Amino acid sequence: MASILIVDDSPTEIHVLKTMLEKNGFTAITASSGEEGISVAKSENPDLILMDVVMPGMNGFQATRALTRDAETSGIPIIIVTTKDQETDRVWGLRQGAKDYLTKPAKEQDLITKINAALGN
Repeated sequence: MASILIVDDSPTEIHVLKTMLEKNGFTAITASSGEEGISVAKSENPDLILMDVVMPGMNGFQATRALTRDAETSGIPIIIVTTKDQETDRVWGLRQGAKDYLTKPAKEQDLITKINAALGN
């Protein structure tokens, strides 16, 4: 069973994503900031990370870049899940090292399809 780290500052969004993941057989771990996300990624070594962009402190683009450039966490695929729906945001997110990009509200089927693709399932 794959473990997925949700990094989002919204308790509501964490609850929605966690419910979708658990319903589909994944284990969900959570972090509420970019800094905490990096720390949890290093300690828990999840199979995949769902990363919000707009968060106080370190944003999701910065956290994604930090994780993909760190040898300890560079092998963990990251999917950005955000309200930022501009093409420039999507391109920038992928340039930071994200494997995929999904805009909120995430549809369950789209989310699970992208997760499975990123995990190679």
